[in-house]
Amino acid sequence: MEFKTNQEVFWSGEFGDKYSCRNHVTKEMIASNTALFSRILSRTNNISSVLEFGSNVGLNLKSLSHLLPSLKLSAIEINNFAVEKLQEWGKLDHIYHQSILDFNSNGKTWDMALIKGVLIHINPDELETVYQKLYYSSNRYILIVEYYNPTPVEVKYRGHRGKLFKRDFAGEMLDQYQDLKIVDYGFVWHRDKVFPQDDATWFLLKK
Repeated sequence: MEFKTNQEVFWSGEFGDKYSCRNHVTKEMIASNTALFSRILSRTNNISSVLEFGSNVGLNLKSLSHLLPSLKLSAIEINNFAVEKLQEWGKLDHIYHQSILDFNSNGKTWDMALIKGVLIHINPDELETVYQKLYYSSNRYILIVEYYNPTPVEVKYRGHRGKLFKRDFAGEMLDQYQDLKIVDYGFVWHRDKVFPQDDATWFLLKK
């Protein structure tokens, strides 16, 4: 694969491999994600297919599959190691082994386009492109789960610069696409005593 940005090189290589190893699926992670997604899915109607942008080893997709076993799930993932783990799971409709920036749905759409903890790692110059891909991949819902900040800010990430950026991703999408509406949103604190998340703010948008 040829890449446009330093962030793609970063996540496709050794750092991405190590992240995938750390991000192994545990019962606690599945429980926390199941709690999060059950709340979100309760605000949707008749979801039958989901495409996740940057799925890594499939933690989110496995939680969704647990909640709705009949879901047709697909994933976009840049890292080789993570793709191997997805293939081992064997329950995905399709795996797009490529950068999100290179992804083209070729007119195919899913009931929900999901991105969780990935927009924060996209080169800010490429965000508009990713928003466009999220928008056109979805025929109804877009779910964004990221670190939130009202204005763009860079945060040092595990000793690295230029690898993590916080901003109002959902707000920017709402501004960019006038037919999108906010269905619901919420926040999950890392110190939640039952189902913690990594200070995740989620936004469910609908066309």
